[in-house]
Amino acid sequence: MSKIYEKIPILQGSDPDVRSRRYITPKRVLWTSGEDGADVSGEQSLLLERNQQISFGDSPVCVLRNRPGKPKASILLDYGIELNGTVRIMVKTVTSKDNNRANIRVRRGESAMEAMTDLGIKNTTNDHAPRDQVINVGFYCAPEVNESGFRFCRIDLLDEEAEITLKSVSAVFIFRDIDYKGSFDCSDPLLNRIWDTAAYTAHLNMQEYLWDGIKRDRLVWIGDMHTEVLTIAAAFGYNEVVPKSLDLARDDAPISINQMSWMNGMPAYSLWWILLHKDWYLATGDYGYLLSQKEYLEKLLAHLITLVDENGVEQLPVKFLDWPNNANPEAMHAGMQGLLCMALKEGAYLLTELKNPVLAAKCSETAERMKKHNPDPNGSKSAGALLVLSGIADAEEMNDKLIGKDGAHGFSTFFGYYILTAKAMADDWQGALDGMRDYWGGMLSMGATTFWEDFDLNWMKNAAPIDELVPEGKVDIHGDWGAYCYVKFRHSLCHGWASGPCPFMTHYILGVKVEEPGCRKLTIEPHLGDLSYANGTYPTPYGVVTIRNTKDSDGKVTTEVSAPKGVEVTVKAAE
Repeated sequence: MSKIYEKIPILQGSDPDVRSRRYITPKRVLWTSGEDGADVSGEQSLLLERNQQISFGDSPVCVLRNRPGKPKASILLDYGIELNGTVRIMVKTVTSKDNNRANIRVRRGESAMEAMTDLGIKNTTNDHAPRDQVINVGFYCAPEVNESGFRFCRIDLLDEEAEITLKSVSAVFIFRDIDYKGSFDCSDPLLNRIWDTAAYTAHLNMQEYLWDGIKRDRLVWIGDMHTEVLTIAAAFGYNEVVPKSLDLARDDAPISINQMSWMNGMPAYSLWWILLHKDWYLATGDYGYLLSQKEYLEKLLAHLITLVDENGVEQLPVKFLDWPNNANPEAMHAGMQGLLCMALKEGAYLLTELKNPVLAAKCSETAERMKKHNPDPNGSKSAGALLVLSGIADAEEMNDKLIGKDGAHGFSTFFGYYILTAKAMADDWQGALDGMRDYWGGMLSMGATTFWEDFDLNWMKNAAPIDELVPEGKVDIHGDWGAYCYVKFRHSLCHGWASGPCPFMTHYILGVKVEEPGCRKLTIEPHLGDLSYANGTYPTPYGVVTIRNTKDSDGKVTTEVSAPKGVEVTVKAAE
């Protein structure tokens, strides 16, 4: 037996697409044009589950008809959930003045209003993945538009005095068909929904490579990957998209005697690459893969040591933490101080594993020296969290004076995981739970089915949800907000860096702590806060670990663990 590309070598190709396709039927017709729907009829037929083959007897159908002097026939469909993929439009018949061909405009949006808005209005764009296209159709055809991230699709018939009949308008869901080996279930349905949505957000971005966003930022941003990789380890376990993307970033930023390249052009992102390798090594135990990074790690860490002065102050040439802190130089310095300290500390661990004790000792000494400089984060909870995680700042003090104030105001989608972790290190477990409910739960209350590139609780004031057309007098939370490079409709509503609640709940609420590479040793230390139980699973290279944490009426938590052979588990009672 042989495969087709073995029989015909020209079909071998390169970098094969491992993703799957599924056809998704719209869940509702949100809007149609025309007086009393006269321009569109039979639209409810598009909600029927149909096969993907045009045939002569297909019925019922949806009809779009343009009449002289009337608005163009248009329809807006809602698929019910954010998707990565295309739209397949099955056209049965076309009647027009142009040889029975017609032009249709297909617009997709992550919000209903984005799909209804012309390019250039409220920063609506075709950046990264064109989502507003005109295609020419004839009878018995089934064209597809290109890939993008979307939930809503609007179709307009453009030609005068034309008519088309549609069998179906299916979203083509393109994704990695992988098992959810990790899980989380607790006594609060909202937290369960947040964990599931966070995992799904990262899953959608696991395309050929690990992207940051499926509409805009369909790129490998190495710093943005860190939270995504923690989510992947918690929800799916090993997946080849992670090392594939880590290596792409490394190869795009070569280091030589005369050249120092930063990943994605930013020193911070090279620091995140080091942290990523530490966490991926703990999750997978793949020493061979770690060994393949040795030369690059040594060059990078040797250079980073030179960027700390004798007083322990970072001297990185470019300061970029994230966009919300871009106008706050004090916060950027504080965040970079914490991030570089973390990278040197974890780099020392990796170098020890890689049998380079001399450079490991230099990294450790430099990281310790950095703890002598504790800069003011200047009101940034994100920067304050990095100072806590690095050991530079005291967790309880930072939580009391900054991170724990004003609830989830000042939270960040990118730094959400680190802010929650800093709260956990301060034993502010209830604050962490409430923060997730308010912040990520706030997005869900606005119609989100994936978590966004950015979010501010103040955006919710007088705002309409993203799954409705915005009525007069209401704020469009998608089209009226956003900042920096993601103003208004350019704002991505599916960004993998926003998936932080998934690994946080797994590691700190469910209580899974990986002690040795490859999950050979785990400690289970749950922190339930106001929850009565928290159960779940965690994938390891040896199989899935199952955990059950139950709180009795006196507040005592009982933990039961079932682990596969090869995984040693220690249960530690929460204090």
